[in-house]
Order: sequence, then structure tokens, then C-alpha cells
Amino acid sequence: MSEMATIEAKFQALSGRLDEATLRMWAATEARSLGRGGISAVAKAIGMSRTTIHTGLAELKAAALAPESKLETRSRIRATGGGRKKLTAKDAALLQDLDALVEPTSRGDPMSPLRWSCKSTYRLADELQRMGHEVSQRTVCHLLTQMDYSLQSTRKTREGGQHEDRDAQFAHIAQMVAAYQASSEPVISVDTKKKELIGDFKNAGKEWQPKGTPEEVRVHDFIDPDLGKVAPYGVYDLTANAGWVNVGIDHDTAEFAVESIRRWWREMGEETYPRARRLLITADCGGSNGHRVRLWRRELQKLADQLGLTIQVCHFPPGTSKWNKIEHRMFCNITANWRGRPLISRQVVVNLIGSTTTRDGLRIKAGLDENAYTKGIKVSDEELATLAIARDAFHGEWNYRLLPRNQHAQS
Repeated sequence: MSEMATIEAKFQALSGRLDEATLRMWAATEARSLGRGGISAVAKAIGMSRTTIHTGLAELKAAALAPESKLETRSRIRATGGGRKKLTAKDAALLQDLDALVEPTSRGDPMSPLRWSCKSTYRLADELQRMGHEVSQRTVCHLLTQMDYSLQSTRKTREGGQHEDRDAQFAHIAQMVAAYQASSEPVISVDTKKKELIGDFKNAGKEWQPKGTPEEVRVHDFIDPDLGKVAPYGVYDLTANAGWVNVGIDHDTAEFAVESIRRWWREMGEETYPRARRLLITADCGGSNGHRVRLWRRELQKLADQLGLTIQVCHFPPGTSKWNKIEHRMFCNITANWRGRPLISRQVVVNLIGSTTTRDGLRIKAGLDENAYTKGIKVSDEELATLAIARDAFHGEWNYRLLPRNQHAQS
């Protein structure tokens, strides 16, 4: 039995046997035993006013502080059924009208009085009063709780239009990953983390500080012309549970993306996979590593030629970037590690990323990339035709291989 159900059962057993004052103090005792949130929990469970429970708590405190002989006891105890009637008993339409105002389906009704307004309890109380109900903001709070409403934020669940081969592409990626891992070949997930302002700016989250001495940051998030922003491009090794983050200070281009992969190979990949002949990259469909970006494929061809590796790329279908492994295995942990800390310099960013670990053994290295990357580089049809690219039979625009051209020419 849940805690609220237990309290409700106690109330049902005692309400007919205790007078008003004793029942009030019993409710206050239950609320106090629950700690934070106890008053709301008891009020919801037994339908008693929060004000009444607060009165009971005050009486308990007074009883503990003063000798019993000096306490002023209330001689008048209301008879059963005495006292003011509940508003819902006197006003039968109150709950129905309140429910109509906050019911989610009313959002689609252009005539709803609160269709284009914030549904705060103050606005709801005002609207109910205009409809002829005698109700306060506090009563609206109490009634909403009784009706099982609560304050909630929106939740990202709708992905928009889905490609008909969405699930089939997920299955294809899973098969490719399993095959590469079975052959001890490297599999990486890549993406760019959102750009971060450098300077003494507010960073979301909270960090332990001496009480009353929060770290002071700027009021406005205007970019610092000297420090600018950084673009962290991540490479996550699915097998080794390890990652590399290339912290760029210029544009997030396909050249920057491939340079980040190159640096991961030199810093981590080459040592982990000394006998590798192939590399599998899983990436989003858009951004600097998008499947339509010609520069991405040209730069990957250069990397394949340089490393002597066949580079297989599998893109996630459009609108499914949240399923990319790097998002929920590496980037989320980096964000948690620097929560509440202003990123006052580029080196601070590198250090915070590099010190990110998890209980599951995640390890990350990071480095600063001070190169400049030009935007808007065009790759001609003639240059594209020189690439040694082999497209898979299943959605070749999403799944393709770049072959090392020296080896390709010899074969």
C-alpha cells in the first residue's frame, strides 16, 4: 500500500471517532513525520485544507513549548457536520468549469478564454470569478491537486515525419556495428556538441560552493569578442567506451569534422587498433558530417588515403539524431561534469572535458584545435568523380565506403 493510501485509510478509520481539534492535530503529526512535502501529501490524501494542517502544526509547537496547565485550550468544538461547507458542495459547477479551463483539449478551442494566456492559478482564479464563482488562488491550487493536475514541462517525443525505412536503417547500422566489433575493427560515433560561449557566463546546473557565496558571472550572455566560442567535435569509440573531443575555435565545417577524426586516430585509435584495416563511422544525417555534404566525403577520402583504411559510413535517418550513441554516452556526461561552472577559458573547456569519467569506465581525451576552417568550400562534380566511393545496396546515400585510392588503383 502506498504512503498516501495508508494515510487515507487511517483518516477513514479515525474521522468518525475524533473531534475536530484532535483530528487536526493528528493530520499535522502525519505531515510532520513525512518531512518536506508532507503537508501537501496529507492534504491531498484526506482532503483537508493546508491551512488547517498548518494550524495543527502551530498547536503542536505551542503544546511542546508551554506547560500543559498554562495552555489555552479551545472549549468550543464544532459538532459533526459543523463549520463551513466545502466550495464544491456549495458550488456544484466549480470543478466542471475549472476542468474546462485547464483541460488539454481546450488548447484547440480558439474561443477558450485562456487559449492564449499562461494558465497560472491567479489567472484561473480570476477567470472563475468572472464566471461567478467565489474562489481564491489558494483554493484553485488545492482543487487542481485534488483533480490530479500538476505543473509539467513539455516533453520531446515527436520526431516529425518518419522515413519509411527508418527502422530498417537502424537494423542495418546495428548489423554493421556488430560485424565490425566481431572482427575487432574500430567503430566510432561522431557529432558536434553545441557551441559554448567562453568567458564568465552562467552555465546551467548547480555546483557545491560555500553557503551564501555563489560564483558571480555576467548578467548578459553577449559574446566576448576576444574569447568567442568553441565548437567541441566528439568522437566516441563504442567498443572501448572512450572518446576524443576536438575543441575548435573556428567554423564547424566538414574539414574540421574529419580533422577531429584524424586526431582521434593519432591520439587514441591507432594505439587501440594497431591491426585495423577498416573503420566504421556512425553519424547524423545533417550538419558538418551530413550525407549530402560533398566536402565531408572528399575529406574522408583524403583520410582513407592517408591512413590506408577503408572508411565505412552509416548515417542515421533524418530526425533521429538523438539515437546517436555519442549523445547519451559521452556528451551528456561532459555537460554534467561542467554544470554550474563558467567556462572562463578555452583551456578550462579542454580540462573539464578531459576529466570527465563515469562509473562505467568512460575515459575522454581532449585537445584544442586552433586551425582556421573556411566556410563555403565547393566540391565540383569532376572532383567528386575522383573519389573511390562504393555505395551499399541498401540506401547508398546513407551507407557508403571510401576506399584508399592507392590500394584501389592496385586492385
